[in-house]
Amino acid sequence: MSHLLVLAAFLVVVIGGGLLIGFAARPGVWYAGLAKPPFNPPNWVFAPVWTLLYALIAVAGARTFERGLDFAFALWVAQLVLNFAWSPVFFRLHRPGAALAIVAVLLAVIIAFVAQSWQADNVSALLFVPYACWVAFAALLNASIVKLN
Repeated sequence: MSHLLVLAAFLVVVIGGGLLIGFAARPGVWYAGLAKPPFNPPNWVFAPVWTLLYALIAVAGARTFERGLDFAFALWVAQLVLNFAWSPVFFRLHRPGAALAIVAVLLAVIIAFVAQSWQADNVSALLFVPYACWVAFAALLNASIVKLN
């Protein structure tokens, strides 16, 4: 399979999946009614940030897949499953405590991916650094919402 086809497939799966989950699990009245910390960004920030991050995640995934880095790719798949699970748990099931557990494990898996990938493909590892930072912020935000509510 050509490199461009692999990359296109990863972009479709990651960005497409993220968009579908984002539409299916939108913040609604329940979320609007929650007490939030003062550092909570406006809702419009999340879509562009996640779209960019999903593109970086897809590129890293395609690179990892093409290089045959099996354990790193297993971590990549695990982070995507956890990532896609967070929104429905938080926004649809209204379970911020369970979502906090998911985002904490997600952050650990992202860090493990960076560590595992660093030697074989530091570009993929570096592509995950902004993602790790954003997920760390999301975990702090999620924990604050749990505490405040």
